[in-house]
Amino acid sequence: MISWEMIMPLIMGFAPTLGFCLLFHVPANHIVPAALIGGLGWAAYELWTSTGSNKVIGCFLAACLVGLLSDICARTLKETSTVFSIPGIMPLVPGAGMFYTMMELIKSDFSQAATQGSETIFMAGAIALGLMVVGSVIRIIITIKRKIYST
Repeated sequence: MISWEMIMPLIMGFAPTLGFCLLFHVPANHIVPAALIGGLGWAAYELWTSTGSNKVIGCFLAACLVGLLSDICARTLKETSTVFSIPGIMPLVPGAGMFYTMMELIKSDFSQAATQGSETIFMAGAIALGLMVVGSVIRIIITIKRKIYST
């Protein structure tokens, strides 16, 4: 049965992505799919990290999901995938980690700043890597498919 605890992360990812869609002037007919992609990405991240697992791996998996769903929507709705992926990854961007890193630097706690900063950098890298891996795998599949059907 679906509970409120399962729906809440979806809503908490959908709402800010909706705002970013408006900010980035996403076409009106693509706002809901783009916001839904962001909500699903955030829900995947929350699901992974709620088990006590690594935040960096959670960011990677959520970014992979966002990349895959963005490509599916791009092909279905005849639009570029960036219309869906840019707003979709915004909830995953580790803004709080950047803030806490700067707070630790201001407090002169350089050890904690290095710890927090390195985790933030790894999370940002995981987002980029997740999008890149999915894009590359899709491109390889399309290339193989074209070679098979062209002969």
